[in-house]
Amino acid sequence: MSYSVVNKDQDALPLVNLICFFIYFRKSDAQMGGPPVNAKYILVARFEVDGVVEKSDIIGALFGQTEGLLGDELELRELQKIGKVGRIDVEYEIKGGKTVGTIIVPTNLDKPEVALIAAAIETVDKVGPNSSKIEIKEIRDAREEKRARILERAKEILAKWRESKNVESSDLIKALTEAVKVSQIISYGPDKLPAGPDIDDAQEIIIVEGRADVVNLLKHGYRNVIALDGSKIPPTIVNLSKNKKTIAFLDGDRAGDLILKELINVAKIDYIARAPYGKEVEQLSGKEIAAALSDKRPLSEYLTGLKQEQKIPKIQQVSELVKSLVGTMEALILDADYKIIERIPLKDVIDKISQIESFNALMIDGIITQRLIDLCKEKKVSAIYGYKIGNVTNIPQEISIYLFDEQGTIKKYEVNPQ
Repeated sequence: MSYSVVNKDQDALPLVNLICFFIYFRKSDAQMGGPPVNAKYILVARFEVDGVVEKSDIIGALFGQTEGLLGDELELRELQKIGKVGRIDVEYEIKGGKTVGTIIVPTNLDKPEVALIAAAIETVDKVGPNSSKIEIKEIRDAREEKRARILERAKEILAKWRESKNVESSDLIKALTEAVKVSQIISYGPDKLPAGPDIDDAQEIIIVEGRADVVNLLKHGYRNVIALDGSKIPPTIVNLSKNKKTIAFLDGDRAGDLILKELINVAKIDYIARAPYGKEVEQLSGKEIAAALSDKRPLSEYLTGLKQEQKIPKIQQVSELVKSLVGTMEALILDADYKIIERIPLKDVIDKISQIESFNALMIDGIITQRLIDLCKEKKVSAIYGYKIGNVTNIPQEISIYLFDEQGTIKKYEVNPQ
């Protein structure tokens, strides 16, 4: 596609170039046969079947043998109907009486759902009467592939724009300059990890979870960043950590907790920084990134605080649970991490918790009674949250009572307030 700069009307220049920009990519998408427009992630799996089969046999096995594994919400057939999973493609060849090849599944589900679908696909062990083996080789971020094309085109536009000496839009120049920053991402070390260009020169490095996190930090000027790029800790990270100051900057979710545990067991980590609760590093704004990194804590201090937080649940997490409960006439049974074990109607709470062997906390959109407290004591529950407290005569020291109002504001109940 040819590109020319309009000189007659400088005010119209940014608009004209942006129109050219988007026309170019609409054409290139069609020409390159890229993933569906709504695809976020693309599952790529290798398979081997002990026999000669067709593409339709393999796809049929995927649908048939994953049916019912993950519940109605994650049925492949249903997800395809509602546009959450795209057309499944199979490339194969016959070798020595076996069928081998690749399965490609585009999807716009979120990461945890994609991981579940990937695991379900790997359970398919038959195609017709033939034994088979399927292994997920990679999960590609379809948006990253499109961003890469956008960045290349953005650099071309910026270079020609500069040559014209007629650039007037500072905002657009800034956006394109940021795009050039992001294009500096490299593949580092034997593990080919996504990283910024200053990893070797920097005395301090920032370790993040995935490529999208690297992209976001590069966009905001952090060039000393490198990604784990998987749940396993690569040797490249272990070796780098021996000679540099390290900051582990992880998502504010349960997955981030698990990765951190593994990371500190095998690598030298000096500081810990976390995204706000419920957010991923790739989602953060420049201000949020700066705030999280300035709030980093030495590893020993972080681990000490973590032990204390395990006894006292995160305020924001509890607040969100309470707000989801207000006005529902329901109860939440929670584990030690304040994850929901079960959500039940309030009328069933006594019967239900009588059947459960153990749990950590109970939230009810109703009145806390003595009978409820006594039952929770038997189950070694640490906290009960309720809308009101009834005529209670005995509250064990090991159980904390919290009351909340219609706005979800929480206060600890004191037995003998002064």
